[in-house]
Amino acid sequence: MIYLLLSVLFSTGLFVIFKYFGIYKIDVLKAIVVNYIVACFLGFFSSGTIISIQQIPQKPWFFGALCLGALFVAVFFVMAMTAQKNGVLVTSIAGKMSVVIPIVFGVFLYNESLGFVKILGFFIALLALYLASVKEKQTVTKNAGLLYPILLFIGSGTIDTLLKFVEVNFVQQNEVALFSGCLFGIAGCFGIVVLLVKYIFKKSAFGFENIIAGIVLGVPNYYSIIFLIKSLQTKAMESSVLFTVNNIAIVITSVLVGLLLFKEALSNKNKIGIVMAILGIVLVSFS
Repeated sequence: MIYLLLSVLFSTGLFVIFKYFGIYKIDVLKAIVVNYIVACFLGFFSSGTIISIQQIPQKPWFFGALCLGALFVAVFFVMAMTAQKNGVLVTSIAGKMSVVIPIVFGVFLYNESLGFVKILGFFIALLALYLASVKEKQTVTKNAGLLYPILLFIGSGTIDTLLKFVEVNFVQQNEVALFSGCLFGIAGCFGIVVLLVKYIFKKSAFGFENIIAGIVLGVPNYYSIIFLIKSLQTKAMESSVLFTVNNIAIVITSVLVGLLLFKEALSNKNKIGIVMAILGIVLVSFS
């Protein structure tokens, strides 16, 4: 349970940091690349394992880490855009309602339970995503802003599903830190390639503030993944239940942060969406 609590706290911290990126005009992509380099070093340092680069591709989890690394960069960028354009609350709802995706795969891949109440929870969660994200007064621009929450929903769900699959089938308990370090290192490499391509078309200084921002982001990002993997490995509950409990806690914490720290305004639809999000996750968790 302590791992689950720590995962919630560090995950919520990511949304807050991304919100401040928009306030202080941080170059999101540059900060994300630095963040993954920092997380990579933390992973290798924490593993206490000496391994050569040539050995890494031979690990059974390498291909999964390769896919996850590419997804991490893309989804992290979308998460940052969602936090800046739609706010901390919408980012949390969009990212954490994606729990329905790994739950569905959990039913088919791991024979986890499925019933009418859990299915009802899925549909309530999806409706909650829309209600919590939509603005009271809509224009073409604001409608277009729903694109980022939708992409975040799909991307986050895909990451959770693939992470669970790789963890169950390929990652040994004594290799969690090493796997995470390689995962973040691969994500950093993908990010560097994107930056180089971008630099060819538009040359700009990297910026010391982006390095600091990346370091600040890298620490909670690393530990949010580490504690989530450790929670999955405890086998104390089905992954579908663990993901839902984890996500509802992040949603509630993010709501409080958005209201208290950033004074984010909530419309009646947003309030209904939040309540429905909690209800949907509770139904899925305890069905």
